[in-house]
Amino acid sequence: MRRMKVFPCAVLMSAWLGAAVADEGPSVTPYRPSVSTPAALSAPGWLEVELGALRARAEDPPRRDSLPYTLKLAFTPDWGVRVGGDAWAHQVNADGGDITGGGDTVMVLKHRLALDDARAFGLELSAKVPTARAGIGSGHPDYGINGIYSADLASAWHTDVNLTATKLGGTVAGISAWQAGWAAELSRGLGGPWGVTGEVSGTSQRGAGRTSQLLVAGSYAASRRVALDFGATKGLSAASDTWSIFAGITFLTARLF
Repeated sequence: MRRMKVFPCAVLMSAWLGAAVADEGPSVTPYRPSVSTPAALSAPGWLEVELGALRARAEDPPRRDSLPYTLKLAFTPDWGVRVGGDAWAHQVNADGGDITGGGDTVMVLKHRLALDDARAFGLELSAKVPTARAGIGSGHPDYGINGIYSADLASAWHTDVNLTATKLGGTVAGISAWQAGWAAELSRGLGGPWGVTGEVSGTSQRGAGRTSQLLVAGSYAASRRVALDFGATKGLSAASDTWSIFAGITFLTARLF
């Protein structure tokens, strides 16, 4: 419990310290809070960090609180890597028992292929390492591929469309090991530092129920190097989480090369 209290304080301190630096140099490239990711990478050579807090309510587990994180490092404007997961998670299971611990770790290799100044394709290869304690993670590795299309549209709108295929470890008989996923996001600035995002996403897996959800979020650019976000999701199918709320921060730290 003490860790959960200290974590938001560290996030807020990072936000205000980052906002206090000179508003010049590279800017952040937030992937939060949407399910989809853009084709763009973070500033080459800079370590970019995303931290968040998430509270979800569903059928099983009926309650889950977590602190997701992502570390991003681009080598060039077209190649980069990131590592992410849940730094902390606490869930209450359907039988009333609860469990606390860290989550699984996901590693991603990313490539961008620019078409012009307004459009780009992207490709991500991912591997999930089962680092979570029993009961929080699946206990098995997963491997995935994600195809991305990003474009700046008319009237300051931007879209990111993702199509994914994931090979899940540890599936039971009658359920396919392959899961397909999709996400389509629209976002735009509202003038000044504020922005808004809307997204629909879902998954499909033979032998399991299809999921779909709606996400609505707002963002605030505290500076070029710090961006805050907040929002909520609502499940649109019986197999989806009932709802969740979240808030987070994206910020640039040090230039590594």
